[in-house]
Amino acid sequence: MEKETWGFIDFGACSPSYNMALDEMLLHWHSKGLIPPIIRFYEWNPATLSIGYFQKIHKEIDLEAVERHELGLVRRPTGGRGVLHDKELTYSVIVSEDHPNMPATVTEAYRVISTGLLEGFKALGLDAYFSVPSSENEREELKQPRSAVCFDAPSWYEMVVEGRKISGSAQTRQKGVIMQHGVLLIDLDAEQLFDVFLYPSERVRRRMQKAFADKAVPINDLTNEKLDVNDIRTAFTEGFERGLNINLSRYTLTPAQEKEVQELAKSRYENEEWTYRR
Repeated sequence: MEKETWGFIDFGACSPSYNMALDEMLLHWHSKGLIPPIIRFYEWNPATLSIGYFQKIHKEIDLEAVERHELGLVRRPTGGRGVLHDKELTYSVIVSEDHPNMPATVTEAYRVISTGLLEGFKALGLDAYFSVPSSENEREELKQPRSAVCFDAPSWYEMVVEGRKISGSAQTRQKGVIMQHGVLLIDLDAEQLFDVFLYPSERVRRRMQKAFADKAVPINDLTNEKLDVNDIRTAFTEGFERGLNINLSRYTLTPAQEKEVQELAKSRYENEEWTYRR
């Protein structure tokens, strides 16, 4: 059976607003049939705190700490909790809901897309596996998370190694298109991560930060040698091709597409009305 060819985009580190605008425009173009399904890798300049579409920024985020750490701040078009994008590679997948290999349900689509992640971790020599909440209590906790921190607990079909979450993802469906993006965590500064969220008290913060170490782990804490972003990029390029049974072909934006991305970045993702809407 001949493999399908998907587009591949990797511009390296971009601004927070550009990163979110490009993901949104890829979804839009794909819905119009203008581009093939896309796998995209990207980084962040500066390091950025991204918050979920539904998160209440003044209730959950310490904005003074965000400024103190000189972090970018952006609201994602997807749900989920806060993510500190620093020592990582971020991925996004854009594919039609009616693609023959995409299941109708959100959780099963996570499973299919996450097969690419699973193969990437295998390429790094890591024994990763899918997270599947096993009890009713675990499933209910996912609906009402106790923490605003994304890596505090794994959701359906996210990646786990040795019982700890190693990647976090969020998904939206708009205009008949699935967009899933997520984090491949290379290293982690837990002190900085927990500094940018709000807690009822310092005691609660310390307790949650201590528990966090048992729930999440970066890639370099599990490998014998320190890996950099290029090592991760290579492994997961191969992983997505193998896991989704596709070939990846580099896709370049046209000048007109680039202009659309820049305009959306400015009008929405740099707009305080969007960022502080909740």
